[in-house]
Amino acid sequence: MAVSYKDLGLVNTVDMFQKAVKGGYAIPAYNFNNMEQIQAIIMACTETASPVILQVSSGARKYANQTLLRYMAQGAVEYAKELGGGKNIPIALHLDHGDTYELCVSCIETGFSSVMIDGSHHDYETNVELTKKVVEYAHKYNVTVEGELGVLAGVEDDVSAEHHTYTEPDQVEDFVKKTGVDSLAISIGTSHGAFKFKPGQKAEIRLDILAEIEKRIPGFPIVLHGSSSVPQDLVKKINHFGGKLDDAVGISEDQLREAAKSAVCKINIDSDGRLAMTAAIREVFATKPAEFDPRKYLGPARDALKNLYKHKNDTVLGSSGHAFD
Repeated sequence: MAVSYKDLGLVNTVDMFQKAVKGGYAIPAYNFNNMEQIQAIIMACTETASPVILQVSSGARKYANQTLLRYMAQGAVEYAKELGGGKNIPIALHLDHGDTYELCVSCIETGFSSVMIDGSHHDYETNVELTKKVVEYAHKYNVTVEGELGVLAGVEDDVSAEHHTYTEPDQVEDFVKKTGVDSLAISIGTSHGAFKFKPGQKAEIRLDILAEIEKRIPGFPIVLHGSSSVPQDLVKKINHFGGKLDDAVGISEDQLREAAKSAVCKINIDSDGRLAMTAAIREVFATKPAEFDPRKYLGPARDALKNLYKHKNDTVLGSSGHAFD
């Protein structure tokens, strides 16, 4: 029997995005696979009074089990209410990089309030056809849909590409009109994973392409994937305590903040969270080699993740204080 996201206390992204576009900020979209990650996300967003999108990739669904993830999302709503003294921040549950119609349907039927159908690996017409099919199904249940035009380089879970294919501004208006999507992920130079650029390479996103896209579809919700900044202090900490991330370089936080002031109203961040947790865990393992209680290294990892996400909400996305607009 299908589960409605409304019964879980979740919301779709319509109001979130409308307010973000008007307010000049972006909604954080944070991926989770386990309890510590979802605790950190909810704590960070409750403490900063930020709306949030909980993201689940197909890889996370395989790893954590779809039933457990659904109840974790429902638990997150109750946890946020508890932390907020009965007042709940808006929380959406979103499928990140869904690649088939069947996967999107399955997520909608198990309580997701938003899904992404990524047809960017297909030719344009096939992408349009697939995206439209998902939209038609999702909108029957008031579930919002994110589509994608252009291809991001990099590797993250099951998503992999060697080179960027920038989004063509000439295509966006036609794509949005034909598919009926609620938001559009674009490729303007961000990329998946921690190894986005080579050391010394100028890590810039194409804000000029973004501006041109905004002209074609003014006020329409735009999404940026692959937007981790790969903080070098975390990279150094990981390497200091035995890791090997010599060439990890990311996107400038200043550029992301600039993008968030425009029609970019959802920014996906995953790799930075992985780095924060890994750095904290490696430090415990290196400095307390006798420690074997998972709470003693996953607890510090959760705290590091919470602090990172509070920083993102405050200074990069600008979403802090907007939960109850």
